[in-house]
Amino acid sequence: MRSAAAVDAGVRTFLKAAGATLSIVALAVGLGTATAGAEEVTRAGYREAAEPICRANTEANERILAGVRGEVRQGQLDSAARRFSRASRALRGTVAELKAIPRPLDDQARLSRWLGFVSAEAELLKKTSRYLAAGKKGAAAGMVVRLKGVASRANNAVFAFEFDYCKFDPARFT
Repeated sequence: MRSAAAVDAGVRTFLKAAGATLSIVALAVGLGTATAGAEEVTRAGYREAAEPICRANTEANERILAGVRGEVRQGQLDSAARRFSRASRALRGTVAELKAIPRPLDDQARLSRWLGFVSAEAELLKKTSRYLAAGKKGAAAGMVVRLKGVASRANNAVFAFEFDYCKFDPARFT
C-alpha cells in the first residue's frame, strides 16, 4: 500500500498536468472563438471591394495616357514622360489601397503575388517615363513590352477572381 504522502504527491502531479491541459484547451477554444467571430472574406467580397478602386485607376489612366502613343511618334517625349510618370504614381496609389483590403485566407499568397506584379507594373511605367525623358524611345518601347508581359502574368495570377477592372491591359493605354 502507498503512503498518504505518495498518493497526495501523485494527485498534485495529476492536477498540475490536468490544469495545464485545461489551460491549453481553454486557450485553443478562445482562439477559435476569436477567429470565428471575425468574418472571413470571400473571393466575391474581395472582388466587390477591389473593383471600384481598380475602376477609378483605369479611368484615371485612360485620361492620363490618352494620346500618349501619338506624342511619342511625334517626338514629344517630355510630355509623354510626364504622362507615364503620372500613371505610375496613380498605380502605386491603387496598389496601396488594394493592400489595405482584407484578403480571403485561402488566397493570401495569390493576392500577394498579384499585388507584386501590379507594383512591378508601376515601376515599369516609371522606367518608361525615365527613358522617354532621356530621349530613349527604343528603351521605352522595351519597357512597354515588359509591361505587357508583367500585366499578363498579373492577370493570370488572379484569373479565378473574374475581375473586370482589376485586369490590367496596358495595350489599352500605350
